[in-house]
Amino acid sequence: MKVRVLYFASLREKLGRDLEEVELAEGATVAGLLALLRARGGAWAEALAEGRPVRAARNQDMAKPGTPLAAGDEVAFFPPVTGG
Repeated sequence: MKVRVLYFASLREKLGRDLEEVELAEGATVAGLLALLRARGGAWAEALAEGRPVRAARNQDMAKPGTPLAAGDEVAFFPPVTGG
């Protein structure tokens, strides 16, 4: 199944792209997608490293690591945002 992945703010800058389509196995979760992206190594492993403050949204709703993904979903990754 394919999902559309969006990267925002500093993640977009570090990874050199703002979006892509990623092929995942059925039953994938946000955590599984992150693991797949980290496995690319280099900037991916660094920017999305475990323990780094990265937030996720699935179809514009905040998502947790265990959130299941389905074909056609849009997953956005972004650093925490503070307001003022």
